[in-house]
Amino acid sequence: MATHFPSLRAQPSSRGLAGGSIGRALEWLRWWRAPFWALALLSGSKSFADNPILGSRRLNRAGLHVWRLKTAHALTRRRRARLASRLPEQYREQFDRDGFVVINDLLPTDQFQRLQRTLLDTPFECRAHQQGDTVTRRVPVGPEIIALCPDLDRLVRTRLWRGMMAYVASACTAPLYYIQTVAGGVAEGPPDPQLQLHSDTFHASLKAWFFLTDVEDDGRPLTYVAGSHRLSPERIAWEQRKSIEVMETGDRLSQRGSFRIRADELPALGLPEPTRFCVPANTLVVADTCGFHARAASHRQSVRVELWAYSRRNPFIPWVSAGLFSLQRFAERRAELLLRALDWLDRAGIRKQHWTRAGRRRPIDA
Repeated sequence: MATHFPSLRAQPSSRGLAGGSIGRALEWLRWWRAPFWALALLSGSKSFADNPILGSRRLNRAGLHVWRLKTAHALTRRRRARLASRLPEQYREQFDRDGFVVINDLLPTDQFQRLQRTLLDTPFECRAHQQGDTVTRRVPVGPEIIALCPDLDRLVRTRLWRGMMAYVASACTAPLYYIQTVAGGVAEGPPDPQLQLHSDTFHASLKAWFFLTDVEDDGRPLTYVAGSHRLSPERIAWEQRKSIEVMETGDRLSQRGSFRIRADELPALGLPEPTRFCVPANTLVVADTCGFHARAASHRQSVRVELWAYSRRNPFIPWVSAGLFSLQRFAERRAELLLRALDWLDRAGIRKQHWTRAGRRRPIDA
């Protein structure tokens, strides 16, 4: 049986056979990375397009993707069991059932208003990324912002906050924090891919939104399909079908490991319609974005601002303890350092940096 090596699809050349020989040589040279592709099987790597082992139709038909999916979720359940005592039972039960937790009026009114004024009305150096007609801006939370806003520092150190983040992430790793502005309908562009229901990756992944402004029903609210973080037999079968077909029929983001799903596919998986988080300011939403979620569409311009948290660790690590970069002196600068590292990779031509400098702006500005 012939061995299949993924083609680099070199462009036709007038040099004929010489051009074909170069293309075949490049194809073979690509395989020096095979040991790294194999090691990635025990990491959070998810791109079927960038790793021909992960993207192998034959291996995924034999169950490779399903094995990674089941193993990662089994380890997640064990880690969360060790962290269960850190979260009040009412929130733990809500998360285990739905895949998200909602807490209204998280802070006392005076403390929230003080934090809100400081973060919304202060100009910060920010980065921006456009998707469709929506521009998202982020300000990495570092020591300067923490010093400017002690209420923010106190919030992320509370027992409830830390316990919530650890349980949902299934690890004690400190999340990355950003002040995030989502300005919808402010740019020309193709359809926003964030409007499609999708799973971020095959394993547990934390995202949290502490809303600093009200989110109205037509203000592009977050939506989430309750219970879609759990592995049902129907979800496993769907994941296997996607893993087999994605390189032939999937869109670019699905091929990179963020599977899209149509709303009319949800009933076959035993899942309900998405929940829309139309919530007032001072509301916290924490979710496992292995579950299906999306940004709702709107026919008007809208701006929402939130403290946004993100944590995604190698799902095959069995322990819950944090690493070196979760120590306070490193954790406070991780978001800034990550942006600088991506800038360097972009300058070196290794990886494109999608978050461009957008100057000094207030988060509340459209």
